Amino acid sequence: MQAQLFPEIARDNAVAQQGKAPEAPAATRLVGIHTSIAGGVGEALERASRLRCTTMQIFSASPRMWTDGRQAIDAEAAGRFGQRRSQLGIGPLVIHANYLINLAAPAGKTQARTILGFRGEIERALALGAEYLVVHPGSRLDQTIDTAIGQISRSLRESAAGLALGRLRILIEITAGQGSAVGSRIEELRAILEACAEMDLGVCLDTAHLFAAGYEIQQEAGLEKTIAQIDREIGLERVRVVHMNDSKPAFASHVDRHEHLGQGQIGLDALRRIVNHPGLAACAFILETPIDRPGDDWRNVQALWWLAGVEWEGPAEGGDAMADRRGAKTKTEKRKG
Repeated sequence: MQAQLFPEIARDNAVAQQGKAPEAPAATRLVGIHTSIAGGVGEALERASRLRCTTMQIFSASPRMWTDGRQAIDAEAAGRFGQRRSQLGIGPLVIHANYLINLAAPAGKTQARTILGFRGEIERALALGAEYLVVHPGSRLDQTIDTAIGQISRSLRESAAGLALGRLRILIEITAGQGSAVGSRIEELRAILEACAEMDLGVCLDTAHLFAAGYEIQQEAGLEKTIAQIDREIGLERVRVVHMNDSKPAFASHVDRHEHLGQGQIGLDALRRIVNHPGLAACAFILETPIDRPGDDWRNVQALWWLAGVEWEGPAEGGDAMADRRGAKTKTEKRKG
């Protein structure tokens, strides 16, 4: 399988693996990819299984349409989904919220639709038994950052009012800082978590976002400084998911565009340090890399397993999932911020 990796990774892998055994069994690592729900959430499970993922991320509905609380998950389908996920041993399940949701929106139509839409996201996540629901903080528009953070906390509370979250944990994702997006600074994430202390929120990191926001994770010293700040400001125990993406734009660009592992500005050495950092050992590592040609999904999954020190067996029969996402763009190319 090694020759089927991206050329840069195949070359480095041939050198790195000479006389070297995998460092850890696959069962100890949580590696997955954002998976299409075309054909239903049950099909997403099968796609993740064919790619030999141990965790996965999905949308629970269209990410670019307002649901206003609609599109509930059928109870029978949810039951089958939970049973099959248990059989496959895939978890945690991460759901990414709709891109249109703007938790920072001031009073008005967008705020109302945000609250209804995000409540629908919570309800679907609960129905599917998801462990994590990832959401972007939103855009502050012409508000001050303090006003926007206050609005984010109100939107989160109103969306979840009266719902028993159980094991579901809402994760606030760090952003690249494009435009007026909130959440590109670790201090801003801390302020959001503190404003909603009773909700026990967590954090989702994204390697491309951190890099674009100006955190020097491409350097060993810069990564350690960033991890130390996250631990000091937020607590590493609240970091539950890491989106593993290389970056097309340059450092501190505040532009959010993902790239295949090892083919962007962050690089393989830095990504290897991140996936193997002891402070992130319990995290689910989820790929959000682009699909540019057939097999890009499993090539990136293979690359991530290799970076984690685990030999990947290759996709199961029928595991080239390009047909599942043909013509799809990377998540970040479909949105801005």
